[in-house]
Amino acid sequence: MSLFLQSPSLFSETIIQWQASQGRHSLPWQQNPSPYRVLVSEMMLQQTQVSTVIPYFERWMAAFPDVADLAQAETDQVMALWQGLGYYARARNLHKAAKTIAGLGDFPFELADLLAIPGIGRYTAGAIRSFAYDSWGPIVDGNVRRLFCRLFAIEGVPTSSAVDKKLWTLAEQLTPLKQNRSFAQALLDLGATICKPRQPLCERCPLQADCLAYQQNRVAELPTAKPKKQTPVKQGHFLWVQQQGLLLLEKRPSTGIWADLWALPQVETEPKAVLQGEFNHVFSHYKLQAKVWQLEVAETKPEQSWYSRKQLESVGLPAPIRSWIKARLQDETD
Repeated sequence: MSLFLQSPSLFSETIIQWQASQGRHSLPWQQNPSPYRVLVSEMMLQQTQVSTVIPYFERWMAAFPDVADLAQAETDQVMALWQGLGYYARARNLHKAAKTIAGLGDFPFELADLLAIPGIGRYTAGAIRSFAYDSWGPIVDGNVRRLFCRLFAIEGVPTSSAVDKKLWTLAEQLTPLKQNRSFAQALLDLGATICKPRQPLCERCPLQADCLAYQQNRVAELPTAKPKKQTPVKQGHFLWVQQQGLLLLEKRPSTGIWADLWALPQVETEPKAVLQGEFNHVFSHYKLQAKVWQLEVAETKPEQSWYSRKQLESVGLPAPIRSWIKARLQDETD
């Protein structure tokens, strides 16, 4: 059995001490870590690098300084600030959570009450407890999964139900009853800066001597890789319709790809029109090969609206759509 499982306090003391001298301390959400700031940062950091999140977080906090401001915001405002960050369901979940919390009057403290808020999952609830309240709140994200799978030589795909259950049990056993903010940050910092997916810095890791993967020369093979699947390719057809210097956009449905964002109108089949260009975009579960067709006249629908060039700067658009529109309008200017 691992020494750290025999003595969880040794584990927490070791990584807290490491974090104090080697960890990250200047991230913007670490300053005044209120429950709201923690919630926003954790939602943004899901599947997104820290360097990418920082400017988005700062703009978000300037626009919506507290949970009441976010709760009162219009969906278009929320999606416009999130555009380019991807995985837009996170923005909708954050907005939904803010409305619920505003209705409660304040953030709950207990783990079960946090989990009852729509849009807040097990990890986010634990992060709020740890970072905002400095209280017991187990966390398991991609960094922690990788760290634990190597440290305790756990085989199996980390996101499978069996391994997931094992990792959360470990997190509950190893999370201390004090210094939780430092402990949680230490876990994340170790995974992000030392126990990296590729080329981990084992020689600089404070846990190296008791890491089973290192002892067994299995660092490169753990965590177990998820079997790769062939990514399907889908065709998409979008319309470019201009009228008196205005561009026609369509509000996407509240579910599905690019939900609640504005985009060029999309049609199911290739229209009888002039091809204006193409773009590709890779989603998590398929590749989009898109073509944009120019129509001179189009019958508008209730979910469609006309936008000027200036208005396009503030409307929430999917990143590939925004890039294509920007290039197309630049060509017109040139």
